Amino acid sequence: QVRLVESGGGLVQAGGSLRLSCAAAGSITSFTSMGWYRQAPGNQRDMVATITNIGNINYADSVKGRFTVSGDNAKNTVYLQMNNLKTEDTAVYYCSAISFFTRDSYWGQGTQVTVSS
Repeated sequence: QVRLVESGGGLVQAGGSLRLSCAAAGSITSFTSMGWYRQAPGNQRDMVATITNIGNINYADSVKGRFTVSGDNAKNTVYLQMNNLKTEDTAVYYCSAISFFTRDSYWGQGTQVTVSS
């Protein structure tokens, strides 16, 4: 069983920064991609940023230029550096990973990010 363990959420003022981390635990496997999604109350879960095992990166338009996703394939870890945070970034952030071999999708438990004005 693969588990994704997230850390780094919290409360920050607008304009501040946070760094999220997500590490795979349990039955470690290789992932073809890892990334971050977020869900605000009453909204659907949306993609924030993803990175593949060969380094291809994709960002949501709303975070381009402010967020940076990075990964460590050897450690099955993905990070999200969030700068110049805005109140509209407030959401629960979920780590996601897709297995290289089975294409199964895995999700973390979510970490709350709250940006105050």
